[in-house]
Amino acid sequence: MTTPALLPLSGRRLPPLNLGASSFPHHRATLRLSEKFILLLILSAFVTLCFGAFFFLPDSSKHKRFDLGLEDVLIPHVDTSKGGKNLGGYLIHGQGHDEHRHREEEERLRNKIRADHEKALEEAKEKLKKSRDEIRAEIQTEKNKVAQEMKKKDSNPLPPVPVPNLIGINSEDPTDKDIREKRDKIKEMMKHAWENYRQYGWGHNELKPIARKGHSTNIFGNSQMGATIVDALDTLYIMGLHDEFREGQDWIDKNLDFSVVFKLKAVQLAGKLLPAFNTPTGIPWAMVNLKSGVGRNWGWASAGSSILAEFGTLHMEFVHLSYLTGDPVYYNKVMHIRMLLQKMDRPNGLYPNYLNPRTGRWGQHHTSVGGLGDSFYEYLLKAWLMSDKMDTEARKMYDDAIEAIERHLIRKSNGGLTYIGEWKNGHLERKMGHLTCFAGGMFALGADGSRDDKAGHYLQLGAEIAHTCHESYDRTTLKLGPEAFKFDGGLEAVAVRQNEKYYILRPEVIETYWYMWRFTHDPKYRQWGWEAAQAIDKYCRVSGGFSGVKDVYSSSPAYDDVQQSFFLAETLKYLYLLFSNDDLLPLDNWVFNTEAHPLPVLHLANTTLSGNPAYR
Repeated sequence: MTTPALLPLSGRRLPPLNLGASSFPHHRATLRLSEKFILLLILSAFVTLCFGAFFFLPDSSKHKRFDLGLEDVLIPHVDTSKGGKNLGGYLIHGQGHDEHRHREEEERLRNKIRADHEKALEEAKEKLKKSRDEIRAEIQTEKNKVAQEMKKKDSNPLPPVPVPNLIGINSEDPTDKDIREKRDKIKEMMKHAWENYRQYGWGHNELKPIARKGHSTNIFGNSQMGATIVDALDTLYIMGLHDEFREGQDWIDKNLDFSVVFKLKAVQLAGKLLPAFNTPTGIPWAMVNLKSGVGRNWGWASAGSSILAEFGTLHMEFVHLSYLTGDPVYYNKVMHIRMLLQKMDRPNGLYPNYLNPRTGRWGQHHTSVGGLGDSFYEYLLKAWLMSDKMDTEARKMYDDAIEAIERHLIRKSNGGLTYIGEWKNGHLERKMGHLTCFAGGMFALGADGSRDDKAGHYLQLGAEIAHTCHESYDRTTLKLGPEAFKFDGGLEAVAVRQNEKYYILRPEVIETYWYMWRFTHDPKYRQWGWEAAQAIDKYCRVSGGFSGVKDVYSSSPAYDDVQQSFFLAETLKYLYLLFSNDDLLPLDNWVFNTEAHPLPVLHLANTTLSGNPAYR
């Protein structure tokens, strides 16, 4: 699922992966996914998760390794000279320590962060006085230094870890000829999208398929970081497009500049994200400058607040990094966010979309299961699933949140359509976004293990949301869904405003079809998915790739001329899986992150992470 906020960090990280020709035997049945491909998945997850938020990221400091404590309280801390045990940026205090000292430590942290920010701002001002050529020369010098440092570190590789039991990396072709032909068509669409990107936009973040040139927006930092390449790699692999996969792998090895090269690249990127957490609360900034280390949030986000779907959509990737590297610093960052949220009061049990990282107070009381909030709820559920259902704390938070959402946000229209509205300052807005349509799949995915034996209830709720979102497609001229649709008066599942009538190749409705198919095998979900695939191929396909359209109610819509990276990462992947056998990436063994990158379920019994109370 993709949301615009970080790409959201919602929206939406390792030594190089040497996936050479030997990794791809001629017979597909013998293909095996090595540890290296797991690292690729982590890299894909991190890059697509963070591209939209952390544009240019500072180098991280070194972090000490340690065993996770069971009863300790984590307090963001920087200064290690005053006693206490500094663990990866946190000072751990036993619960019996003096409260006065506790407050002093917190105040010292705040003062240090303020001083650091003021110093960094002054340095940034000085840099800006220099000419563009001088700044570019300094940046290149710094890049060269980092590259040399990382070459030295290559001789000390990250520690090996047990590879999770990888099941369902490949599958036999469907036996049904019609289903097999439909899956082949989806594969052909992927080849069309990839080949045109390779020809006209190679190395750029995305493609302008009509202008036939690369495309970069500020959501990727206006830089050429090959977002489409990173985003598409696992889709190419899953579809058996191994030549195309190797092309992308080679580009990443040679060009993706996080100052070096797959497990190392992800560790480097994660390290660059860590300064974003240097706030008084530990809630990260949305953006951090690579050179200065100064963090900031989006100006439009409720008085400089951080966004729920950004800081709440890091858990899967950071936990995997701690697993792969043996360094719990990443795990601790996301667990601190969780602990802070657990302590906060929530209006009507709902999580507002905005939280101020300086004060730790909620911003505007706006709650949404769509943009700005969506993947936070998704990751509570998936943290539980990824932990092999040991993270019962995450499951409780998910159940509590979903019960509040049912009470306050979910309604049935006069025409009988179940929808999820948005809570704004005490009022329910009867509007549902395309992004919210992922929730049908989420409800189905979380049905097993739900409270009070309500599995049937949540599976039915998922089906009702899937039906509503299908209606939003079916009631348009192009049979493609609008960005948002209302349930006011006689209008149901229809966009009203012109700026809500566009379709930008989004995956959320198809994502829900796939989950519903996996859990019910009701053939209507494959039929609905095929209708969407045909509409995309008919109305969004151009000679240079695929483009979004500006009005799904027009018989001759204008194009937006952008082939989104998530179209290859999510939309086409979910369509391909919809027409594949269930033993391809089975849900008992794989969990998909919010950008549809599959991560293996971690069996944590023998890892340091399992010592945390959350996994009891």
